[in-house]
Amino acid sequence: MSEKAAVYTHGHHESVLRSHRWRTAANSAAYLLGELRPGLSVLDVGCGPGTITADLAGLVAPGRVTAVDAAPDVLDRARATAAERGLTNVGFAVADVHALGFPDDSFDVVHAHQVLQHVGDPVQALREMRRVCRPGGVVAVRDSDYATMTWHPAVPGMDDWLELYRRVARANGGEPDAGRVLLSWARRAGFTDVTATASAWCFAAPEERAWWSGLWADRTTASGYARRAVDGGHATEAELHRIAAAWRQWGQAEDGWFALLHGELLCRVPAEG
Repeated sequence: MSEKAAVYTHGHHESVLRSHRWRTAANSAAYLLGELRPGLSVLDVGCGPGTITADLAGLVAPGRVTAVDAAPDVLDRARATAAERGLTNVGFAVADVHALGFPDDSFDVVHAHQVLQHVGDPVQALREMRRVCRPGGVVAVRDSDYATMTWHPAVPGMDDWLELYRRVARANGGEPDAGRVLLSWARRAGFTDVTATASAWCFAAPEERAWWSGLWADRTTASGYARRAVDGGHATEAELHRIAAAWRQWGQAEDGWFALLHGELLCRVPAEG
């Protein structure tokens, strides 16, 4: 593991994977889909349980997708996802995005979803992603921006959640407001041809509110994030339970609404000649 690696704030508790398994190429990588076609080779960095990976593999088949993550256990879940879908064009490996174990110019597309906010040196990570991307290829990254998260109604305790999460994430070496600085990081990494966009997730239907509030209530009291909040002196167990109760209260509001913004980049690697 690179000395520049940060601690992954969330960990891989079931409440975290509950969120990750919901992600698809359509709801989490729509900005990239126009770049994909059969036969391309893709590197999916920080693949988690592999739902986006599997979608990408279906879109580029017979091209091959290589999925990497720093956590070996979660790769087992990604393998299971690929097997359940009958995919034969996906490979898996443990990797550190700061020092990817692949030769230069290995992939047509290098993709990372919600990764750069958690790493110790996002500029170096982008340099590595560029290094393994072929001339004429594209590096695609998308990250949320916690400071833009907004909701209704203003349940007491929800502001405390946001302030606490951002504090814990930064103490772990990450940048929870990564969405807004992706473009700056890409420029520092040497990219000159960059298309920057934004998109949002919104949770407002009753079943969406129940799902989103439930996973964050559980994450606040039972995940790696909860442990790091307490062990780091950022919150007490009682405070975490109070914040979890606020999440559940918000989820039960008939007019409840929650939105979060993501920054997105398509960074093109110059073609040779």
